[in-house]
Amino acid sequence: MRIRKTIVTMMIMCATVFTFAQNKDDMRVMKDAKKAKMILKSADKGLEKFFKESSGYVIFPNVGEGALIVGAASGNGVLYENGVATGMASMKKLDVGMQAGGEAYTQVIFFENEAALDEFKNENFEFSAEAKAVIVDKGASKKANYDDGVVIFAKSKAGAMADASVGGQKFSYSEF
Repeated sequence: MRIRKTIVTMMIMCATVFTFAQNKDDMRVMKDAKKAKMILKSADKGLEKFFKESSGYVIFPNVGEGALIVGAASGNGVLYENGVATGMASMKKLDVGMQAGGEAYTQVIFFENEAALDEFKNENFEFSAEAKAVIVDKGASKKANYDDGVVIFAKSKAGAMADASVGGQKFSYSEF
């Protein structure tokens, strides 16, 4: 009986530690996403309309990318619906082509309507080689518009990358 109580207690402790660690990491990403949102808005005032009018958006505050012919990138982010965080997201990217370098950047994806948002939440959402991000700079958002219910903005943080490649991005999502 005593052994069983000890085992149950240890299992509960392990589960608690794992849950706390996950929440701590999620909280760090959420804090970074809030900060990234402020930076994006200050870099291009025109983004405000996308933040207000979209059905939802996901902010990946810290995406890391590296390449030498074969390239890869990944990042974690936060999905917002009506301005409220509703879940966590992750992004993986793989491509091949004439490319070299490494960079860190922030990426935000706006969803024009519920259909595009639901596609993302159901993890059926992928970008092909044709998807292009608008580089956040003063006034860049004025010319940007949705394509198939989605528009992407990116702001470089550090590094340099030369890229002419073909590949895709895959996303995953989990609700709080």
